[in-house]
Amino acid sequence: MTVHPSIKLPRTGLLRHAPVRVLEGLDRLAVPVALEAEAILFEQGDDGDALFALDAGTLEVSVQSADGRKLTLDVVQPGNLIGEIALFDPGVRTATVMALEPCRLLSVSRGDLIPAILGDPQLGLDITALAARRMRLLTEQLHQQAFLRLPERLARKILHLTSQQDDIGELTIGQEELADFSGASREAVSKTLSKWRQFGVIEIRRQKIIILDRDKLRSLGGADII
Repeated sequence: MTVHPSIKLPRTGLLRHAPVRVLEGLDRLAVPVALEAEAILFEQGDDGDALFALDAGTLEVSVQSADGRKLTLDVVQPGNLIGEIALFDPGVRTATVMALEPCRLLSVSRGDLIPAILGDPQLGLDITALAARRMRLLTEQLHQQAFLRLPERLARKILHLTSQQDDIGELTIGQEELADFSGASREAVSKTLSKWRQFGVIEIRRQKIIILDRDKLRSLGGADII
């Protein structure tokens, strides 16, 4: 096992809920990984034996149907875990993960983590709780995909992707990726964003969306958003 004592997982995103002892335990096992923009971390169907924590950049999580159609499940922000299923259920990856921009990650292999869990079972319970929170988030994404209209879905996606930012937040993502994430055509997404820009809700720049009125965006997403 290689130990990198200077490496620390981010204390943001999903990991902000993790007990300090869990983070410190993972820090001792983590190995750095760097990805260029559009590089693939792993593909749907690959063998998986490690989890990753995103330290910087954004990652797209997508699945592909047998006929080649793509559905983006999530755009992962720093502080979140990717590929944790492989730790507890070794097998093929259930989705493809690609870097949308240059990314820094930390990898923890199953071969290193399982002995640590056997020595400290509470560590395993805490990591399982983190994985369960992520599954809840993915379930909510699928619910939105099935039951909400595009403007509501789109508003919620943007709010989700900028949830760790101030009221005037920035989302660095192309409209093509946002369309995949929202389960809609690029034209429909572009038309909706243009309308919101006219109303002063957002500002649109190349590969970037700037939130000008987060309260209005929340109302566009539905009354149940806090």
